[in-house]
Amino acid sequence: MNLFDLSGKVAIVTGGNGGIGLGMARGMARAGASIAVAARNAVKNAAAVAELDPLGAGRCIAVEVDITDSASISSMVEAVVRQLGGINILVNNAGTNIRQRPEALAEADWHTVINTNLSSAFLCSKACYPSLQAAGGGKVMNNGSMLSIFGSPWGPAYAASKGGMVQLTKSLATAWAADNIQVNCFLPGWIDTELTQRARQDVDGLHDHVLKRTPAERWGHIDDFQGIAVFLASAASDFVTGAAIPIDGGFSVNI
Repeated sequence: MNLFDLSGKVAIVTGGNGGIGLGMARGMARAGASIAVAARNAVKNAAAVAELDPLGAGRCIAVEVDITDSASISSMVEAVVRQLGGINILVNNAGTNIRQRPEALAEADWHTVINTNLSSAFLCSKACYPSLQAAGGGKVMNNGSMLSIFGSPWGPAYAASKGGMVQLTKSLATAWAADNIQVNCFLPGWIDTELTQRARQDVDGLHDHVLKRTPAERWGHIDDFQGIAVFLASAASDFVTGAAIPIDGGFSVNI
């Protein structure tokens, strides 16, 4: 038995058309899973599907979705079940950030970040639950970020959303364990993505600070998430649930 074989499995990856989500989708596609790239940008979705489809035996499709809208999420779930036959894996990866100090952060911006990062994970998980249950079990992975551990003067809403993601993970894990649904959280460190490229422009000295603090002495790459995606999506992690796993090159354990 190959514990890491995802043949016949169907995975939804929100925000799967770029960054960490695309890296995770690559890993699961190579392990045999069918992938639904779920995001707003149709052009980027199509490009991701074109890249992912040849990687493995599964099918890859694109689904346009607004993850802050429950009706749009329901339509996403229906489309995936109709086109791919079910849902076995959900990756709640999509997110955003608005960099402001707390005294300057507008109320509307607070709600935008919380709704996009945290509320969406709850709504997507709830919407996928019947399909995961009907399949006899499944896997949910939530993007928790280093800011679920550390504070940041320029990211109060982002940090709050990611801290909440860890606690949501634990609650879902305990609620759905009897359904054979494992729910885990991955905590990306400093990864080279469009989001962090903008951060390096906005925050003086960030690049050098990251290299100095990270024992691996480099920024992460989205392909560093292929392995954790396959592990958490596969039978290899059937007794792992409610965990928060740093993927950070040692950043969070270094002083």
